[in-house]
Amino acid sequence: MTKHPAAEEPEHLFTDADADARWRARFRAARVSLPEWARDAPDRNVYTSNASGVWETYAWDRLTGNHRQVTDRPNGTYNSTISPDGEHIWWFADTDGDEFGNWVAEPFAGRPIDQEPQPAIAEVPRGYPAGVEIGRSISSIGISTDDGTTIVVSQDGQPGQVIYVNENDAGVSGLSRDEQYLVISHSEHGDNRHPALRVVTTTGTTVSEKWDGKGKGLDAIGFSPVEGDSRLLVLHERHGREELLIWDVAADTETEISLDLPGELTATWYPDGRSLLVVHTHQARNTLHRYEIETDSLSLLDTPAGTVGSAGVRPDGTIEYSWSSAAEPSVIRALHVDGTDRVLLTPPGDRAPGSVNLTDAFVPSEGGEVHALIARPLDAPDGPLPTVFSLHGGPHSADEDRFSAYRAAWIDAGFAVVHVNYRGSTGYGSAWRDAIEGRPGLTELEDVAAVHKWAVSTGLADPEKCVVAGASWGGYLSLLAAGIQPDKWAAAVGGVPVADYFAAYEDEMEPLRAFDRALFGGSPEELPDLYRECSPMTYVDQVRAPILIWAGENDPRCPIRQIDNYLDRLAERGAKYEEFRYDAGHGSLVVAEMIKQVGIEVHFVMRMLGIKK
Repeated sequence: MTKHPAAEEPEHLFTDADADARWRARFRAARVSLPEWARDAPDRNVYTSNASGVWETYAWDRLTGNHRQVTDRPNGTYNSTISPDGEHIWWFADTDGDEFGNWVAEPFAGRPIDQEPQPAIAEVPRGYPAGVEIGRSISSIGISTDDGTTIVVSQDGQPGQVIYVNENDAGVSGLSRDEQYLVISHSEHGDNRHPALRVVTTTGTTVSEKWDGKGKGLDAIGFSPVEGDSRLLVLHERHGREELLIWDVAADTETEISLDLPGELTATWYPDGRSLLVVHTHQARNTLHRYEIETDSLSLLDTPAGTVGSAGVRPDGTIEYSWSSAAEPSVIRALHVDGTDRVLLTPPGDRAPGSVNLTDAFVPSEGGEVHALIARPLDAPDGPLPTVFSLHGGPHSADEDRFSAYRAAWIDAGFAVVHVNYRGSTGYGSAWRDAIEGRPGLTELEDVAAVHKWAVSTGLADPEKCVVAGASWGGYLSLLAAGIQPDKWAAAVGGVPVADYFAAYEDEMEPLRAFDRALFGGSPEELPDLYRECSPMTYVDQVRAPILIWAGENDPRCPIRQIDNYLDRLAERGAKYEEFRYDAGHGSLVVAEMIKQVGIEVHFVMRMLGIKK
């Protein structure tokens, strides 16, 4: 096995002690997710937090004010939910971040210290999570393996009974309030990027189907919260963007909701089933609205400018939501029915230091106008700056006006940061998101090149000190850019990347293989030339910039073998590169590990560019 040069971990990133403490404090500051409350016992809540130094699951009893850490595992726990009666917390138990495991349950009040959590549903095989729904008497779990998807249903705590098996990617997406209907999202038509919906009884009998055809996906948001109401809230994209419809599955009728808002939409129900809380996304920012179904009327709710991570409506009508902006750290807020908006939940310790605002740029490219978000140090000198082009993962995701400790570290180091919402990003319509199909990677880099040209021509970016960096799909794009656009980049950082597409496809989890087939139009066996054209490995001999690669040993999404293949080739040709890896999966939930990774990354780039801070 080839020994690769290890990345250098700095003791201090900055010589100024205050600056060095500030960037670390942003990661160490305690944060919390939006609490999920038990449907029939709303004072019992579950959320995730990094307060212990690792992202774990917490229970919150609003009546007593007591907060209790539920999970305590070396690599953290992120998937959890709570039963409708508030009696049990379910969480997904994998091994060291490999995402392969099973759902377990324990009492809300806690279990004896010598007792292990029990399987949430007995006799369910281990696998990757593919949805979970908990009812009063009916519960359902979806599990994905290399053989496809299995969905089981349990009644009154009995062992799970299989109601669905298919070789294609699928998952549990909703359970009706009266527990008569279960909705399954599936890709039996062969495209998990644009799923169809099937409503079944809890014994697996098909009640109704809905598929909008090639290239038009449907996503189930949830059934009405009203007992006996068979309406299902659905996202569709019939008109070129994500919009809302209500499907009465018993009557098999539907009503599209047409809202005069630019951008894309999602929503959740108000408790009475007569209104919807609409989350509107436009140009990387969110607004909240209340939509009255009977009167077809929409009203804007008063929330701060920035990004809403998630939102829900309490039984008393209070809207609770997570919020942040580029300059202000995340917070959980409550918008009450009287219009007052207050902080709901304050984690222990000091709040994270703030950062700088983002500005917008709309840059012409071959495929249309690319939206870029720009951050510049407040004390930056006049003239071009060293600039990091930060490429988001997904690709079905987007950079938004939200707080980022990662971005802030680069700003503190004196870099401008440019986020590129390239073709393939969400929030800009279906055509923009799907424009990369049949030519992934190469299409996105055309947009990156256009924004790079803009940044240099406007005097923002120093052409000799431009860096491309990203993780997951962003890491893939960074390595691809280093090989295809070697004249543009002074350094490249690829975190948990796809580096060798052929080997990645062989080793990755089956839902990712299905995603690749939908994205490319087939498998590597069917389209070897296209996969070769879109693989960073093909261009590794053209790389001139120093490369940093970091990866997880247990990553099921971007597995380690294909990264080793790429590193071995860099070594064979004597390229300048460094690598580090950690004992977890596709990213880390451990705060100290996050700090280590970012410190190594920024330090590597500063060394390669000859920058001292």
